[in-house]
Amino acid sequence: MKYILVSGGVISGVGKGIIASSTGLLLKTLGVKVTSIKIDPYMNLDAGTMAPTEHGEVYVLDDGGEVDLDLGNYERYLNITLGRDQNITTGKIYQHVIQRERRGDYLGKTVQIVPHLTDAIQEWVERVARIPVDASGQEPDVCIIELGGTVGDIESAPFVEAMSQLQRRVGKRNVRQIHVSYVPLIGTEQKTKPTQRAIGDVRSAGLWPDLIACRCETPLQEPTVQKIADACQVDREQVVAVHNVSTTYHVPILLEQQGLLHTISRLLEVPAMEKSPTLVRQGKAIWQEWQGLATNEDLRVLETVSIALVGKYTSLHDSYMSVTKALEHAAMHCEKKLNLVWVDAAHLDDATQESAPADFFKAWHDVCTAAGILVPGGFGQRGTEGMIKAAHWARTNNIPYLGVCLGMQLAVVEYARHVCGLPRAGSAEFDPDCCDPPVIVYMPEIDRENMGGTMRVGKRRTVFQPGSEWSRLRRLYGSAPELWERHRHRYEVNPELVSMLESAGLTFVGKDDAGQRMEIVELRDHPWYVGVQFHPEYLSRVLAPSKTFLGFFAAAAGCLDDVTARFRDRRDLSVVRRSKSSSK
Repeated sequence: MKYILVSGGVISGVGKGIIASSTGLLLKTLGVKVTSIKIDPYMNLDAGTMAPTEHGEVYVLDDGGEVDLDLGNYERYLNITLGRDQNITTGKIYQHVIQRERRGDYLGKTVQIVPHLTDAIQEWVERVARIPVDASGQEPDVCIIELGGTVGDIESAPFVEAMSQLQRRVGKRNVRQIHVSYVPLIGTEQKTKPTQRAIGDVRSAGLWPDLIACRCETPLQEPTVQKIADACQVDREQVVAVHNVSTTYHVPILLEQQGLLHTISRLLEVPAMEKSPTLVRQGKAIWQEWQGLATNEDLRVLETVSIALVGKYTSLHDSYMSVTKALEHAAMHCEKKLNLVWVDAAHLDDATQESAPADFFKAWHDVCTAAGILVPGGFGQRGTEGMIKAAHWARTNNIPYLGVCLGMQLAVVEYARHVCGLPRAGSAEFDPDCCDPPVIVYMPEIDRENMGGTMRVGKRRTVFQPGSEWSRLRRLYGSAPELWERHRHRYEVNPELVSMLESAGLTFVGKDDAGQRMEIVELRDHPWYVGVQFHPEYLSRVLAPSKTFLGFFAAAAGCLDDVTARFRDRRDLSVVRRSKSSSK
């Protein structure tokens, strides 16, 4: 097993996840089987209880793991399926060690950070690195480990020590490190001193970076690159620069152009690995298609399609990372340019017209001029009335609409209010006494007391219902009778009201195995009005876009029939039966 450790210095949020994912993609082009692990030094057991505005979106895996958004980057770039153990947090590793201590596994010894915690980290990494994560079902060749935060932070110290020990444990030739640093631009001068200090910090912690990836606003000048190489005592080829680009999908191309693949494959002795000819051919085909999609936008003048994302957490765009990526994937395959317009749902409320009229009128202008309206998931009451108004506008004006999780539930509430004659219709999440009974109810088996790990979460089955062949969404899936999509919710459409809603024209074209839970809702006489209880964005990939997002974007772009003809019956991750790990 070979390991690549990706660490960061100077500042956090410097782009370690994209560089780690891009490195893995480049290795896959050689036929190498790649897996990933993300280390997050925070005390939480997982990301499940974090607000999206705190740390970005909570990404959901097949097995129900609620993890850091960087695991989404790994899955999207590498086309792999990860599990909850691929995300290590301080909370998880401390819990693991304490449970072992309580069982007496340490035979009465004093349990300490070194060696017990650091040994547990190494054992965790070595165990998880060998789990198959792709369609080959084979053990990976290379594991990319991203260490969150910045080296030097007190909370990451045990993990840095563990990685230093791992390097000695398995041999330097089997562990290579990429350190991502920031090169600030002061006026017109690119400053190298922060990077020099960051490399010094890493080395004092017991690690010796093999590659230095410099994040910068503009392309690094050659004298700057050479200065970093000289000051950090590495060869020129061991310094690569990642400047701001129009899309993150250009980063692998940028790294490849600077010889990263040649350098890292030499350091890891990749040419000596035994590689399947099939995987080598697949790797070359993947790289060719990736380059075509990533550069298409720059080479051609594409029609722009405006999508209004009406959300609760728009102050931090990373809150909807997977949603925006799924839209980008759809746009690339529709050969259109995405213009994503961020709309704070609260600004659509009538109350905002009095308190902040400029915000109110701008928000409504953005919604009314968009070619499509997307309402994503979320929790809590704030902004929900604005979301309902956005759904109403889309329904009554024949604007393509996609509601995800909460967005689906509020579309059902809107329909109940304005079509079914229930003006007080609402969700028990916000007001248990909104009407009798509420349109949206708490799922009976869900723990109401504990917030962490208690939702209906993970990959679940959705079955298309008889008589739903007219569904625009179903047509994209061709002959597939069912879907497997990732979920994350506590509330659902009240089964008692389904017959009333359907008799009024709102059709639930997809339900769960038992036919009791509503998974997909769609309007028949509408260009595209779809709500899904699951989160299709989590399974969208650059080379295999989510068909739910693809259909929505294509409808907004006016090319749905063409896209349906090209993509129906094409293999899709959502129609692949869940793995053994996700059924545990």
